Amino acid sequence: MRIALFVTCVNDTLFPGTGKAVVRLLRRLGHTVDFPLQQTCCGQMHHNTGYKALPMVGPFLDTFEGYDAVVVPSASCAAMVREVYPRLAAGDPALAARVAALRVHELSELLVDVLGVTDVGAYFPHTVTYHPTCHSLRGLRVGSRPTDLLRAVRGLTLVDLPAADECCGFGGTFAVKNPAVSAAMCADKIGHVLNTGAEVLCAADNSCLMHLGGSLTRQRTGVRVLHLAEILAAT
Repeated sequence: MRIALFVTCVNDTLFPGTGKAVVRLLRRLGHTVDFPLQQTCCGQMHHNTGYKALPMVGPFLDTFEGYDAVVVPSASCAAMVREVYPRLAAGDPALAARVAALRVHELSELLVDVLGVTDVGAYFPHTVTYHPTCHSLRGLRVGSRPTDLLRAVRGLTLVDLPAADECCGFGGTFAVKNPAVSAAMCADKIGHVLNTGAEVLCAADNSCLMHLGGSLTRQRTGVRVLHLAEILAAT
C-alpha cells in the first residue's frame, strides 16, 4: 500500500522522532511511505481561533489526493481533515467531492482498520499508561484501538489511567486563554498518572503530551512521555 505521512506542525517542529517512528513502523510492516515535501498546516489552528481555514483545504488536497491512504500521527489533525474539511467545502461541490475521496487515518485506525494488524512486532519492556486525548476519544472515537495495539507489544505492561476520559487541559489555545484552569486540569491529570506508577505516559497526540510532559519534567517525576508511534516502532 502506498501511504503518505502527514506529519503535522507540532510533530514536525517539536517531535520529529514521532514521524520517523511512523515511517519505520510502516516500512517494517511492508508498506511504502512517502513524505510529500510540499505539505503544510492542516488549518486547525486557524479554524479553532476563528479564522477561515478554507484556503488550507486546496493545498492539502493537492498534496495528498492520489495516495491509497494518508496516515496522521495526531488524532487532533486527523479530525480536522475528516470532520471539518467536509463542512468547509460544503459550498463547492467539486471541492467537496475531492475531500470525500481522501483516505485520512489516525495511526491506530490505519493499523487496525485498514492494515488489519494489532501485533506490530514491537518490544518495549516498560510499564505504560495511556491517555486518550479528547480528539481521539470524542472526535475520532478510536476506542480501544490504541490500547489493543499496546497490549500486543511484547514486554509492555499496560496500566489503566484513572479518570482517563478527562481532558488534560491543553486544548490548543484553551491553555493560552485560560491558563489557570488549564494548569489545574493538568495537575489533576498528572496526579492520576503518578498514581499508576507507570514509567511512561503514552497518547496519540503530542500536543497533549507536550502539555503534560512539561509538568512531569518540572516536578522531576521521572515519568517519560511517548507518542504511540514511538512505542509501536520499538524493537
